[in-house]
Amino acid sequence: MTLSRDANASLSSEPLSSLDVSVVVPVHDEAGAAVTLAREINQAFDGWAFEMIFVNDASRDDTLALLTAAKSELPRLRVLSHAVNAGQSRAVRTGLLAARGGIIVTLDGDGQNPPHEAPRLAKALMDAPASVGLVGGRRVKRQDTAAKRQASLWANRIRKRLLHDDADDTGCGLKAIRRDVFLRLPYFDHFHRYLPALVMREGFENRYLDVDHRHRESGRSKYTNWGRLRASVSDILGVIWLKTRARQPGQIREL
Repeated sequence: MTLSRDANASLSSEPLSSLDVSVVVPVHDEAGAAVTLAREINQAFDGWAFEMIFVNDASRDDTLALLTAAKSELPRLRVLSHAVNAGQSRAVRTGLLAARGGIIVTLDGDGQNPPHEAPRLAKALMDAPASVGLVGGRRVKRQDTAAKRQASLWANRIRKRLLHDDADDTGCGLKAIRRDVFLRLPYFDHFHRYLPALVMREGFENRYLDVDHRHRESGRSKYTNWGRLRASVSDILGVIWLKTRARQPGQIREL
């Protein structure tokens, strides 16, 4: 299927209410992990009305070919592909706009987020009041290098202090968000790291659950500590500006 630039929002052939959950996974050069991850997601959501959407962000390896071949084995699998590498945030957004489910669960494509945790976050959001827009994962026993863990710790502290959000681990790719809430959020590159603050900006609450974390078994990280730091400076300033420009209307009534 070939998509026009603005076609993502009309991709779905089923009504949004036909599925409980859409699992969105951005992937770039993850040939060693993508299909295994898809199988794990399929098993984790067995018995659910769900779909999984893998968004190939112009991989240079066999990621797209392997995922496309896996569709015959995994009928719940949808594969979208960017013609040009656009980054993780854009891939997440592509999947979310194409999703049919009312609840969206995101996972990183490297396999470090265990899929068995995903239904727990989805269920927590389904059971939460409508005022809760997002349930985020909080990685325990994180399986990364000491340098990466330390950099993440400081980044989370600085972001939390400046943005006054309530997330201890906004870098965890495992999140559940209401699709209608997501559609209200402003988009910018790297916005996936600021979802808790953006959700709060729209007047919704966040909740968090501890989740497992795994070693990366294949591929390599697409980010460096310096690269994250360089991007986060302008991003945080931008989110601060967005928060200052937000105005809430209070209760809305139709008369």
